[in-house]
Amino acid sequence: MLEHFFQCPYCWEEISMLLDTSVTSQTYVEDCEVCCNPIEISLRCTADEIQEFQAIPLGQ
Repeated sequence: MLEHFFQCPYCWEEISMLLDTSVTSQTYVEDCEVCCNPIEISLRCTADEIQEFQAIPLGQ
């Protein structure tokens, strides 16, 4: 697990999430820990490192 910091696409606060880098490609929804809005998280990993990360407002 790797802690990753990024900006919420709704409230613009910096938040962090624990990401499982052992899975090469994943997409899921998680709520912002500050404003509670749903964020679509999409990431691609290789060799336990994040290669691509996106945090998109749900429905956009």
